[in-house]
Amino acid sequence: MNQEQIRILIDALAASELSELEYSEDGCTLRLVKQGASASLARAGRGAEDASADLPGESREPCVDLAANPVECLAPLYGVIHLQPSPGEPLFVQPGQQIAAGQTLCVIEAMKVFNEVRAEADVTIAEVLVRSGDEVEAGQPLFRLA
Repeated sequence: MNQEQIRILIDALAASELSELEYSEDGCTLRLVKQGASASLARAGRGAEDASADLPGESREPCVDLAANPVECLAPLYGVIHLQPSPGEPLFVQPGQQIAAGQTLCVIEAMKVFNEVRAEADVTIAEVLVRSGDEVEAGQPLFRLA
């Protein structure tokens, strides 16, 4: 399996309505799982078993009263986090900053691909929970939102 084949599979999954894809060749297996942007926001304190309620197509509770129910932005995948577009440039976001829906919060680099993490709603960054260059796990809290 070469990089071009992997890119084709990633593009095929992204363009489809499938949520996951598994491909095997010559004893190697590649499993791709699509996590929508809505999976990146979850209520603080919820377990992993509750995170599936945030997947696209599933019903989920709206986050109306953020002061009473703090929200965290979770990493959608494993990789290296970048909090600024490139070294020497300003951070994407800072604590206390108001963010508009769709605004880039950070970038996660995985397999030489840069994946933007965007705000799902208009929020305020209460706290940045990671440092640029850190390796993050899928589901790890990145930002506390208010």
